[in-house]
Amino acid sequence: MNGCGNVLVAEAEGMLDLSVGEVASRSGVAVSALHFYEKQGLIASARTAGNQRRYARAVLRRVAVIKVAQRMGVPLAEIAQALAHLPANRVPGKADWRRLSLHWQAQLDARIAILTQLRDQLDSCIGCGCLSLQACPLRNDHDCLAAQGAGPHFR
Repeated sequence: MNGCGNVLVAEAEGMLDLSVGEVASRSGVAVSALHFYEKQGLIASARTAGNQRRYARAVLRRVAVIKVAQRMGVPLAEIAQALAHLPANRVPGKADWRRLSLHWQAQLDARIAILTQLRDQLDSCIGCGCLSLQACPLRNDHDCLAAQGAGPHFR
């Protein structure tokens, strides 16, 4: 087992009936990605006598959450940390998933604010040729934005 206690419960209840190919097909995630997620402790499987991976159906929800979180820009390490707080002795319920989503809400709000600012400022900038360097939000005279740390910054 790989850190996800749900597999033990599912195994005991005879619910390990999805092969890695079936999980890949149903989730739209490559088999290699599923193997990687398992290696990272994001999902877990049990092995058959023939050493084939078997997954509980609940893994489909975990994979969906992983993919959505990745699209939001949440690093896999943070996803793993959040998923580690889900119950290991039962299939996560609505309240469990709600706690997980609240964990990322502030982070999402901050990203939305940055993306909105980027959209609004680039919209006025694209195609203008920066005729007015005084108004350009991407201008960085004398590298003054370096004091804010590495990476791009808006003024």
